[in-house]
Amino acid sequence: MAETPDQRHAQRMARKKTVVDGAIKRATEDRGVLLVLTGNGKGKSSSAFGMVARALGHGMQVRVYQFIKGRRDTGEEAFFDGHAGLSWEVCGEGFTWETQDRARDAEVAARGWQRAGIALADPTIDLVVLDELTYLLQYGYLDATAVYAALAARPPLQHVVVTGRAAPTALTELADTVSEVRDVKHAFRAGVRAQAGVDL
Repeated sequence: MAETPDQRHAQRMARKKTVVDGAIKRATEDRGVLLVLTGNGKGKSSSAFGMVARALGHGMQVRVYQFIKGRRDTGEEAFFDGHAGLSWEVCGEGFTWETQDRARDAEVAARGWQRAGIALADPTIDLVVLDELTYLLQYGYLDATAVYAALAARPPLQHVVVTGRAAPTALTELADTVSEVRDVKHAFRAGVRAQAGVDL
């Protein structure tokens, strides 16, 4: 008698369970990880803020440094405002095409990075989000070698999430996890304005 679809499904899932259980058994190391969320698609910062919520749910200490962006009226900042365990700093004055002042942008970025560097050296901080950091590296606003050294020298159990397009190869090589968000379609290109709750 031929196998039923339910029987074939059960066999496939049993094989899959063996593979997954084996991978879980081999993963025995506990340490902080560096995650890079890059690519041209929408959702990199949103993913990072999801990790912020997850970490806070576990009672962890979290620091967010939001570079480039100058808005202080986003839904995520309003939602997390005043949450115990979280410090959120907007370290930019607006998108580069808005500011049009490279020297000023670099100065603001350096000040923000100085504050982020303190968190990256603090073993009591469990998660650090460096939102849009890739642009600071891409535009040469920061000394990339010093940034990579700080990321590599952070406390052993500290997690870091870096977001932004065009992550440099040196950063992705340093990272433990890299996700590239691909742009397939975006409402903005069809003339739809940025929407509260979805885009800001």
